[in-house]
Amino acid sequence: MVTMEQLVSLCKRRGFIFPSSDIYGGFQSTYDYGPLGTLLKNNIKAAWLRAVVQERDDMEPLDASILMHPRVWEASGHVAVFNDPLVDCKACQGRFRADHLWLIVASHGEETKHYPIEAGEEEEALAKGRETHQIGKRWDVTAVPMVIDSPDGTPKLCPSCGGAESFTEPRAFNMMFQTQVGPVEGNITYLRPETAQGIFVNYENVLVTMRRKLPFGIAQVGKAFRNEIVTGNFTFRTREFEQMEIEYFCWPEDGPRVHQEWIDTRLAWYERYGIARENLDLYEHPDHKRSHYSTRTVDILYRFPIGFAELEGIANRTDFDLSQHAQFSGKTLDYFDTKSERRVVPHVVEPSAGVDRNVLAFLTEAYVEEELLDQKGQKSSRTVLRLHPALAPIKAAILPLAKNRDELVACAQGLARELRPHFQVQYDDTGAIGKLYRRQDEIGTLYCITVDHQTIDEDGQVTIRDRVPQ
Repeated sequence: MVTMEQLVSLCKRRGFIFPSSDIYGGFQSTYDYGPLGTLLKNNIKAAWLRAVVQERDDMEPLDASILMHPRVWEASGHVAVFNDPLVDCKACQGRFRADHLWLIVASHGEETKHYPIEAGEEEEALAKGRETHQIGKRWDVTAVPMVIDSPDGTPKLCPSCGGAESFTEPRAFNMMFQTQVGPVEGNITYLRPETAQGIFVNYENVLVTMRRKLPFGIAQVGKAFRNEIVTGNFTFRTREFEQMEIEYFCWPEDGPRVHQEWIDTRLAWYERYGIARENLDLYEHPDHKRSHYSTRTVDILYRFPIGFAELEGIANRTDFDLSQHAQFSGKTLDYFDTKSERRVVPHVVEPSAGVDRNVLAFLTEAYVEEELLDQKGQKSSRTVLRLHPALAPIKAAILPLAKNRDELVACAQGLARELRPHFQVQYDDTGAIGKLYRRQDEIGTLYCITVDHQTIDEDGQVTIRDRVPQ
């Protein structure tokens, strides 16, 4: 399977993702999407919007503001409870999320070894533990929480310095970024930590203007910001990220059924665009991990290079959000059905996917290294991205066989101009044809169209090399 190091190398080498502020040495946990990464990211968002809005008759799109009235975040509970537990190591002054501290217990026969690891989910901790400490397959490995929900007697070891029993008591840390609005000090608001609240405060606007009836949904793609204590694993966990979120409003009694339907629908979407079912899994949140307003939350997990980790969360949020905003704003946000004369506060099912994690997942799934034998029997390898046609950044590359013949170059450039209004193409004459093919393989190009001497001198035909995934 592809490693995170291979993905990072490919992304920078071929213009998918760069470290942000790279010429200044980068800036912690921030990344810029390069030309190909921008195209891939936009294609993923377009495929999502096509599936959840264009292909359905019960959905509307929205693009809400990043900056919102501060009372929004009081109503949502983010001001009071949007906290992560934070601990410091008194030995090395390292700072960690307390619920991300794991003890990897490796046992083989009568021998047992302990390794402290910092990771999000248990699967990530297990994968990171094996890789970091080169734990062989003969060893049985488990991951035990060291601080939050830690079993009695579990050793508490710092993953940075190895110090024992050196953690401070956990304390709450609010993850919202504050910012000041206008020239007057003290006029504080927040960068939104999720896009969902922009949907909830626009529920009535969309309901009335689009003449909607229950059930219906609102879909939004947008930036969100969380001052995460722990970031890492490339673009998997960052402080600035993008979400694809749906809030689907339904009758209260239909909530459980609608929730399951969205789980099935979202799983099918990932398979539709090329992710193998064996690389997807479902995680049912136990009661103690579920948000207080949720009656059921299920995560769609993907087998990243770090192990199975969350790709998308799907929660039944009940009527919590609309009720809270009605209370704090003084506005009535219920729904009245004229036919049945029934008035309710709708329940809400929320599928919420990370765009950046989707990019990482589709790159992981598409990455293939092929072994080749040349005419002399020498082995070599090439990297191929087998992206779904709808997601591939470049649909066709136009390649002249030789750049030193003017007629051949002019024909190839003319063909590229003719195709550009229809789909994304790339013209390239910066190397030998074999090298050009390899370059297009690495970026997931679907077709290579080669203009050669026969095109000019004889029949006007071109050679088309097909790289569409089978």
